[in-house]
Amino acid sequence: MIKRLVISAIIAALPTFGMACGADSDCTVGDRVYRISMPETADGPTSALVFAHGYRGSAAGVMRNSGLRRLADDLGVALIAVQGIDGVWALPGRPGMPGETGQGEFTYYQDVITHATQNFDIDPDHIVATGFSAGGMMTWNLICHRSELFAGFIPMSGTFWKPEPTDCDTPPASVVHIHGNTDRTVPLPGRPIGPGHQGDVPDVIAMYAQTGGFQNEAPYTTDAVNCDMRRNADGKILNFCLFEGGHSFRLNDLRAAWDMLAEAGGV
Repeated sequence: MIKRLVISAIIAALPTFGMACGADSDCTVGDRVYRISMPETADGPTSALVFAHGYRGSAAGVMRNSGLRRLADDLGVALIAVQGIDGVWALPGRPGMPGETGQGEFTYYQDVITHATQNFDIDPDHIVATGFSAGGMMTWNLICHRSELFAGFIPMSGTFWKPEPTDCDTPPASVVHIHGNTDRTVPLPGRPIGPGHQGDVPDVIAMYAQTGGFQNEAPYTTDAVNCDMRRNADGKILNFCLFEGGHSFRLNDLRAAWDMLAEAGGV
């Protein structure tokens, strides 16, 4: 009996990370969680795609998207699914969150990257942040305030809450913004929601182009999207890409955006 108790105590004291942390179980950072799926063909340090869910989503829900998992495997990258508190991202201007700065989310992302790179074979210099809808809003806030954490960004169908920032306080980064041209959930000009209002996407693109010194170049077209592409003196890209359709997450768009970042040398 005593021997069994001793063994049980030793097991309880062992780190639990290796036992339960991955695509099907939560990785814990402080009082928050994330999930991660490593590519099946990984051979040495791998790039990673950090995906932020939409409103009331979850890391588990992202990992249940088999198409997204297959895309990450095809690209040979890790998929990291982050999670807002109760499925919500705490961002400046969001209705019901007066005075919110987003600092808690920025700290959480830093903690996730630190934890993931320490416990998985991930190259910290080749991590891309993306997200859909509310997750796209989260991504834009990272672009403006934590760009140094990532090699590039792919915000999808999301923007800031008003008032949109007039500049950004971290270095310019490569960004590929994806949006449906008939989106009614997050329209390109934004829409009011309660006391808040979604930001104007073209205005945000113009602000970032000015902040980062991005200049107009020829249009960039793929089978999935039509883009207005800009580049700055450091070779970073700012691609504003539209597709025919509404508020929908399309894997081909994400793949096309990843390829654009890769061509620009970001991943």
